[in-house]
Amino acid sequence: MGLGGGMASSEGRRILVAVDEGDESVHALRWCLSTFAAAARGDTVILLYVRPAPPTYSVLDASAAVGYLFAEEVSAAIDRYSREVADAVVEKAQKLCTLYNKEMGENNDHEMKVEVKVAVGDARSIICQMADKLGADILVMGSHGYGFFKRALLGSVSDYCLRNSTCPVLIVKSQHE
Repeated sequence: MGLGGGMASSEGRRILVAVDEGDESVHALRWCLSTFAAAARGDTVILLYVRPAPPTYSVLDASAAVGYLFAEEVSAAIDRYSREVADAVVEKAQKLCTLYNKEMGENNDHEMKVEVKVAVGDARSIICQMADKLGADILVMGSHGYGFFKRALLGSVSDYCLRNSTCPVLIVKSQHE
């Protein structure tokens, strides 16, 4: 199955696009939509956002019941905020896909389908697991453009996915790289 302008199968490709808060993922999604435009008939773009796992506290973590209740409130607030961020990121990505479908209009007899998945956990492993679970034909993700030292200290989600994904991975460099 070709990735560019080649003929897709009757069901189309399943293109998993990892999205986050960064401009790099928006750039990667835009690149993906414009690059795969000629073969979008029947394709499904799956937008995947991975929220970090909420912090967990046990009774042993708190010195008193008040501390535990405070920790629960903080944890709930962090989780609420994480959900709000996920909703905002996914909404922005969906709007880009909707605009793309409108632009294609009459040039495309089958509009591209869009699915949204939000998962919780370590982004590196979740993205690879979801690519496999969802039967992705390709994983598209942006590069934050970390230099050697930052990548060595922080690790790189795209590097991890490149090495561990079961499907092809396309890393779209940021506009600044």
